[in-house]
Parts: sequence; C-alpha cells; structure tokens
Amino acid sequence: MTTVQGQTLTERQKGLAACACLMAQGDLQRLEPAVRTALDNGVTINELKEAFSQLYAYTGFPRSLNALGVLSKVLEQPGAAWQEGKPWKRPAEWDNARKAYELGTKNQTKLSGRPFDYTFCPQDDYYLKSHLFGDIFAGTQLSAADRELVTVAALSGLEGVAPQLAAHKRGAVNMGNTQQLVDELCEWLGSEGYTLQSAWPKGQPNTAYAKYFVGNSYLASVGAGISNVTFEPRCRNNWHIHHKGVQVLVCVAGRGWYQEWGKEAVEMTPGTVIAIPEGVKHWHGAAKDSWFQHLTYMKDVQEGASNEWLEPVSDEDYDKLK
Repeated sequence: MTTVQGQTLTERQKGLAACACLMAQGDLQRLEPAVRTALDNGVTINELKEAFSQLYAYTGFPRSLNALGVLSKVLEQPGAAWQEGKPWKRPAEWDNARKAYELGTKNQTKLSGRPFDYTFCPQDDYYLKSHLFGDIFAGTQLSAADRELVTVAALSGLEGVAPQLAAHKRGAVNMGNTQQLVDELCEWLGSEGYTLQSAWPKGQPNTAYAKYFVGNSYLASVGAGISNVTFEPRCRNNWHIHHKGVQVLVCVAGRGWYQEWGKEAVEMTPGTVIAIPEGVKHWHGAAKDSWFQHLTYMKDVQEGASNEWLEPVSDEDYDKLK
C-alpha cells in the first residue's frame, strides 16, 4: 500500500466510504452511528439512499434493505437538520432498454479502460451492461467517481472478492478519482478499523475459549509458542489473572485496549508491546469501532502456571472507553 503524504479525502467521502463498508459487512450496530456522522459531514439523505441501493448489486438485497432500514431509523430522530439533497428523478433509461444498454456499455468501457465483453456468460454480460452500469449508473445522486469510491469501500469490507476489488480500484481512477485518493481511501479504511488489513493470519474461530470472551475472536498459531489473536470490533476477553507466568502482548493490526484492575485503560495500536505482570487482574480486546490483532506468548513460566478466568467486562464499563 502506498504511504500517502497529505490528505485528500474529504469528510463527506469518508462518510460515504464508512457507510458502504459497514453495509457490506452487515454490521448494523456500527452502521447506525456511521450514518449519523456521514449526514453530519455533508452526505445527503438521497446520496445515502443511492449508495445503499447501488450496493445491492455487490452485496445482495438483504444487506441493501437492512442498510436502508438503518437510514430510515436514523431519520426518525426529531430535530435533525440534515440535507435532503437533489430531488430524486426516475432515469429515462429505465423506460428504454436500448438506452440503458448503451449507457452501460459506455460506462463499463470507461471503467475498464477498454471494451469489456464477458462472452463466457452472456447473461452476466447483459446484466452488467444493461442493469448495473446502465440502470443503476443512470441515477443522478452520485457522480461516477463517487460511485466507484463507494464500491471500493464496500468490496474492501468483504472477503473473497480480491479480483473485483483490484478491478474497481483501477476503475475508480478511470472514473475520475486520483490514484492518491484511492490509495488513501483503502489505507484510511484499515487505519480506522473498518477493514482488517494485516499480514498476520486471522485463524479459526476461538471456540475453545469462547465462553471467556464477549463477541467473536479468532486464533492462529504462528510458531515458537506464539499465537495471533484476532478480535472483532467490541470483542474483549473477561477479566483474568495469569499465575506463575508473564504474558506478553504485541499489537500488530487495528486498535484495542489493555486494562489492569484499578487503573486506566491503555490504547493499543500497531507496535504497542505490553508485558503483563504475574498475578495482575486484567483484560484486553478490540476498540468498539475497530478490528484488533495481537501476538501473545508467555515468558518466565514457573511450574504450576495457570490462568484464572473471572467476570466479563461489562458493556457499561467498556462503553466509557474513548
């Protein structure tokens, strides 16, 4: 990933990207505050409707409809002064299949950088040209450049779509964004915890210890007695104590927290190293809006070493962390 010096993403673009990424993941709990933030930062109501509608083509109708439901819920709040945006108009292409196909062919050619025909499956070739890049792109709420930023953000939040993500990152430049902006977008989604971008393996669901965690975690052995633990947003382990051994944590991705009993929580970001003294009651886990990965291993282990698992970290205490 290119390191970007200087920022070109606007707060409005960040708002669209955050909503698209969380919508793609189906994370409705985090999507609701992200929608409010986007509206506060200049995204219009009709732009969000357009974005969530467009993304059904990439994420399916259930997640599109769920995201629109979140937007509708947010708009029920009294007193909000958010912008409605441009009035919605029915595109003329919806009433002329040939015009829709011609528009889609033009848009797909521009996005791909060359004529694109999916002869392997004529059905999908027609759907792409006539519907996705025709009917959907005929809407006027979002520019072609914005549409591709929304698509890149959504695909960045999904697993198993690397070829499509790579194609749309190129397409985002062809549709009017700078390469710097696209690189910055992907870097920002990772740094803010909307996506998990890490060279370390996520591993398998941590089922053996699930009863000691709030939320979902994943475990991967990386050798030499070192494990990588991945926490989804809001996931944290219970208060616990290591007897006759020192646990070392090394944050490698995302953002998280470490807290000892009776002390303030310490934020963990990539590069943070914490050695947990023997016999100290503590917990560690992800920030509420970010994935979190840390390596962990034990040192100075004595005979009879053990772990003592205690009560969960309450939502009330956890939600106080900022």
